[in-house]
Amino acid sequence: MSKTVKSVRQSVSLPSQVARRIKALARTRKSSANRVLVDLIETGLESAQNERRRFFDLADRLAASADPSERQRLKEELARMTFGE
Repeated sequence: MSKTVKSVRQSVSLPSQVARRIKALARTRKSSANRVLVDLIETGLESAQNERRRFFDLADRLAASADPSERQRLKEELARMTFGE
């Protein structure tokens, strides 16, 4: 039995430079601009989810670590993830 994914129509305003880049990418991929947007959004969502997982993994390692130098390194890495460099 196959699962059908329901599509939802959305209206999105893009800056003109971004729209040009999307269209150029679509031509390069021989795809539609819509398909390129969906692919980019899915990639971004996966990336955000992976970043969240990585953050919680580091937080768990920090909580479990007894080594002061390891704890400091993990704190610094979490700070970079949270506040940037």
